[in-house]
Amino acid sequence: MNENTEPVMRVVVVGAGMVAHRFVESVLSQSEGAMLITVIGDEDRHPYDRVGLTGYFSGSTPGELTLDPEVFEDERVTLLPGDRVVRIDRRAQTVVTRSRHEIGYDALVLATGSYAARVAVDGADLPGCFVYRTLDDVQELRRFVQHRSGELGRPLRGAVIGGGLLGLEAAGALQGLDVDCTVVQSSDRLMSAQLDLAGGGMLRRLIEARGIAVRTESRTTRLDPDESGAVTALEFQDGSFHRADVVIFTVGVRPRDELARNAQLEVHPRGGVLIDDRCRTSDPAILAIGEVANFDGRSVGLVAPGYAMAEVAATRLLGGDATFPGYDESAKLKLSGVDVASFGDAFAQTPNALDVVYADPVAGVYKKLVLSDDAQTLLGGILVGDAAAYGSLRPLVGARLGADPVAYLMPEGGVEAPGGALPDEAVVCSCSNVTAGRIRQAVHEEGCMDAGAVKACTKAGATCGSCVLMVKKVVGQELTKLGQTVSNALCEHFDMSRRQLFDAVRVSELSTFSAVIERFGRGRGCDICKPALASILSVLVGAHVLDGENATLQDTNDHVMANMQKDGTYSVVPRMPGGEVTPAGLVVIGQVAEDFGLYTKLTGGQRIDMFGARLEQLPLIWQRLVDAGFESGQAYGKSLRTVKSCVGSTWCRYGVLDSVGMAVRLELRYRGLRAPHKLKIGVSGCARECAEARGKDVGVIATETGWNMYVGGNGGFTPRHAELLASDLSDDELIQAIDRFFMYYIRTADRLQRTAPWCEELEGGLLGLKEVIFDDSLGICADLDSAMARHVDNYEDEWAATLRDPQKLKRFESFVNAAETPDPSLAYVATRGQLRPATAEEREAGGVMIAGTTLEVRR
Repeated sequence: MNENTEPVMRVVVVGAGMVAHRFVESVLSQSEGAMLITVIGDEDRHPYDRVGLTGYFSGSTPGELTLDPEVFEDERVTLLPGDRVVRIDRRAQTVVTRSRHEIGYDALVLATGSYAARVAVDGADLPGCFVYRTLDDVQELRRFVQHRSGELGRPLRGAVIGGGLLGLEAAGALQGLDVDCTVVQSSDRLMSAQLDLAGGGMLRRLIEARGIAVRTESRTTRLDPDESGAVTALEFQDGSFHRADVVIFTVGVRPRDELARNAQLEVHPRGGVLIDDRCRTSDPAILAIGEVANFDGRSVGLVAPGYAMAEVAATRLLGGDATFPGYDESAKLKLSGVDVASFGDAFAQTPNALDVVYADPVAGVYKKLVLSDDAQTLLGGILVGDAAAYGSLRPLVGARLGADPVAYLMPEGGVEAPGGALPDEAVVCSCSNVTAGRIRQAVHEEGCMDAGAVKACTKAGATCGSCVLMVKKVVGQELTKLGQTVSNALCEHFDMSRRQLFDAVRVSELSTFSAVIERFGRGRGCDICKPALASILSVLVGAHVLDGENATLQDTNDHVMANMQKDGTYSVVPRMPGGEVTPAGLVVIGQVAEDFGLYTKLTGGQRIDMFGARLEQLPLIWQRLVDAGFESGQAYGKSLRTVKSCVGSTWCRYGVLDSVGMAVRLELRYRGLRAPHKLKIGVSGCARECAEARGKDVGVIATETGWNMYVGGNGGFTPRHAELLASDLSDDELIQAIDRFFMYYIRTADRLQRTAPWCEELEGGLLGLKEVIFDDSLGICADLDSAMARHVDNYEDEWAATLRDPQKLKRFESFVNAAETPDPSLAYVATRGQLRPATAEEREAGGVMIAGTTLEVRR
């Protein structure tokens, strides 16, 4: 051999999953030296995205889930799929595979991952019982459901045992297969490893609103077979049982450390190969990474620490200096319509830590930040119902917030979270351990001009995708510094802004999300683009909110066309145009409220809200209301809510025009109009402004010579007064102007942008808006008029249509015997002659009314 020839390093990687793929990718990116890398995987395929496994049920093919195959096209890398290492000979530094290959190594990397556990009870291996771990698992699950439902001639009943992150994703997958699903959790709340009791309670209500039943504090003791031998029921420790034709176990994972044990490497008693912070095992020639590794007494089943270990192992193998910093257990639920995230010290275990909590039970939102004892440093947090701030907050863990923490918790439309640049050391992507400084380096030194290029260069956002918005923000800040144009893409799946996407859908006349993303986007969509496109399709296509694919795109409350309340029940808000209602209508509402035991209240929008309806009661309540002539008030949607009015000239001695008549006309015209955000209108019959019209998106105030039209007002945490757009309009001129204003807003606003900030950002400001609406400066007025005419012509009450459709009504079926046995967690006390939800203190004190009982209530 030529003495100048560089010696070849032989690296064998046992396991071909995501972490193994990241290790090989990292080694190749750091070295051009002579080496041979052999990767041995027991699955008969290339490594794939296990984090995105649920996407298989929404149309992703195995090929689309496959990780970058170019890694294995490098001449230094050999992949041996469909094989398994059965023995390690540490003395000879060789491994032997099932196919009797003997492969020598200079360095051995164990990346064998873990296996999915099952509850150790009788019947756990019955036909119809699955784990949720590999592509083979989900393919077999889908085949079973399709075959079994055809065999039984009915939709299947399913159960997921385990209410963690994976369990909820599995429940969503079952629901996508039209299986009625119940999540069974042994502890007192869902996602107990990530959420506190309050957050778990809010998540439960969101999950149940999605049509998935939840059963907590339930331990499965046995699975029963039917006459064919397939699973048919679960038995619980308390003696009760639950019918199920298909069961998925998501009760945790166990490290696959049998190879290490047999090779007499040091292994933790509870499982996992012991490693130091350099990922070295007790044998200096063997490293362990990912879920099989045990660091500091723990093995963690998350991809982010596995990736971090892979980077450390690769750097160390090549002679560099790197150490594993410990586990980042930040997590974000990937389930359409349900936003949940947890990061850092979410349970406030740091001594003297403080909690800052924001809760909005009506909106289904719970947010908590955990701070240092001086309330300056962010330690962790929990976000349920609105996880938009996750990407901004998680990188700040360990850093000083530099502002009032409350500002980070306010809902959209309120106080914006403080801006500014993240410190270079802040970790933006926990999956790939990419810092803000690394992203800036990619922009300034490596020529990455958008978030997609940064993703390809650094892997930031390439795994779970929860950091994509923050990646875009950092990239945008750096491009602005360079004087470059900043992308306004809606999300990573669409390069267009919401406005551009609206026009693309309008011109192409596409009518489904799948068709739109196939033509104009990529991937499977996310919780940013799906609701945004649902709103666009509602305006352009006009289909029912629960028709076909639309049902899977909606936000939480839209799934059941009702607003969920703090105790998991729902509110019912029939439309009352202009606040007008007949005595006969009042009688019906009163009788419905009395029959169903609902709490009633007049709203600020001049309607009657009825609280406390259970999911399965909603169709019964609405059937009676629809029969009496009422329609959905759409209090749950990003749409027109109310048109508030004073009594006007009909009765008031100061009124100069018929404000009630105009309010009724406007509400009947714009009812059901979906928008980027909720819309409200006020109509006052004179300048005394009793309808508070200038606090609305559109305010109409009567004068002696016509109607004055104001735009861009709203309440909330940042109240804004509407500004005068036009004066002395006739009835028809007013309506035409509002038509154009709303349609121009719907066409051009960003997602979740109220009319107030939209007006402020318009080119030319209010004057430019006036030119568009009245002078047709953009030449689009005829198009805006036509779009509104189509909406008016195509309007159909959503609840009336739902009551006629047996398939849609299935969404409101609760658990078995729900009507006879209401949820025992619902408890009430009497206040001012009506029942309201009991507080925790009142529950403990006793004397509350439990749903479905007639216990006398203490006053």
